[in-house]
Amino acid sequence: MTAGNTRRTTAMRSRTAAVGALAVAGALLLTGCGDQTKDDAGESGSSKANSAPLADKLPADIRNKGVIKVGSDIAYAPVEFKDESGNVVGIDPDIAEALGEQLGVEFEFQNATFDTLITGLNSNRYDIAMSAMTDTKDRQEGVDGDTGKKIGEGVDFVDYFTAGVSLYTNKGADQGIKTWDDLCGKTMAVQRNTFSHDLAKDQAKKCTDDGAGALKIEDFPTNPEAEARMRSKGADVVSADFPIAAYSVKNAGDGAYYEIVGDQVEAGPYGIAVAKNKAELRDALQEAVQAIIDNGEYKKIVEKWGVADGAVTEAKINGGS
Repeated sequence: MTAGNTRRTTAMRSRTAAVGALAVAGALLLTGCGDQTKDDAGESGSSKANSAPLADKLPADIRNKGVIKVGSDIAYAPVEFKDESGNVVGIDPDIAEALGEQLGVEFEFQNATFDTLITGLNSNRYDIAMSAMTDTKDRQEGVDGDTGKKIGEGVDFVDYFTAGVSLYTNKGADQGIKTWDDLCGKTMAVQRNTFSHDLAKDQAKKCTDDGAGALKIEDFPTNPEAEARMRSKGADVVSADFPIAAYSVKNAGDGAYYEIVGDQVEAGPYGIAVAKNKAELRDALQEAVQAIIDNGEYKKIVEKWGVADGAVTEAKINGGS
């Protein structure tokens, strides 16, 4: 995605009541899973499609190919990442596998940096983007969040999860950071063009306007690079979506490296992004997400990854704000 596809918020609206159940104490008892880019049953694309309840909802070209190409930043554990064997695992790959059973196709994850995903989607490099991407009006409309100018075609979203944004620091070095206002005078490392990056830019402006000391932002292509910067003490704090922050806190250095500080803010929906000219594919995905919610497969996946408090009950289209 380009920078213009990011959302710029006008105010920090803490939604701790809506997402308080996602507290660290209940976070992420994780288990591994297999390579979701392959069909475990070994069925051919045609035989799988013949037995899939929603196969006829797909566009004919995708149904005939038997594959949906997924653009994804596969470095965002536990949403999508590679295990020790190099297999693509996580919440999104598991959900994609369940969707594939409904639609009769394979979901083939292709790695890319997060800030190129919407561009790749609109240039037909991918059929969809699925990468812990927050559904926002700016992304729907192809608007530059900083200038308000139209710079792209925008995308549609099929919403499938909800997550807030968290702050985390080196363990034992929170430097008094409890809220976003405590970031003034500090240095933040963050993944480029994410929702956290947008919130950081808003807070930096607020710090300057309030005369409270500058918030310095260092942005990186991936979240692990942002964490490495903080780990080396080049930054004071990292911001990421709560599931990612909680996973790092629990697993990095066997729990010895990081700690979450303060409460989550800005809970919003993750969406599967689809180009505006692919309404048939969008609607098929919406039906498939709703189907796995209704049949219980979705519940099994979010419980497996310890993120059931972010579950949704309805697969909305463009539900973000």
